[in-house]
Amino acid sequence: MTEEHRGADEGAVDDVLAALADPTRRRLLDLLAAQGEVTATTLAAGLPVSRQAVVKHLAVLDTAGLVSGRRVGREVRYTVRPTALNATARRLAALAADWDRRLAIVKRLAEAAERDPDGR
Repeated sequence: MTEEHRGADEGAVDDVLAALADPTRRRLLDLLAAQGEVTATTLAAGLPVSRQAVVKHLAVLDTAGLVSGRRVGREVRYTVRPTALNATARRLAALAADWDRRLAIVKRLAEAAERDPDGR
């Protein structure tokens, strides 16, 4: 993977994580996943925020690549786009695996030092 491509991937992951940092946006994503394609009005009915606030949150989720909206007559229907979330999950899994490897090395070194405190 080129450094430029890696940077673009990291930017996309950053966008997803920033979008998901807000509990209302996480709730919206959960509602969309459960209900399928729905309008902002339908989503707002299940939340303690206005329809306008829902639309603003959906715009952030859309920018992060987590949802998409399509116009049907006068309505915009939103749906989950899993690609960005899946890419973020893969990135976090890789990061966790890297830390697991590092911690395993530290554990081995600590156990070796415990067995031979003089380093022989």
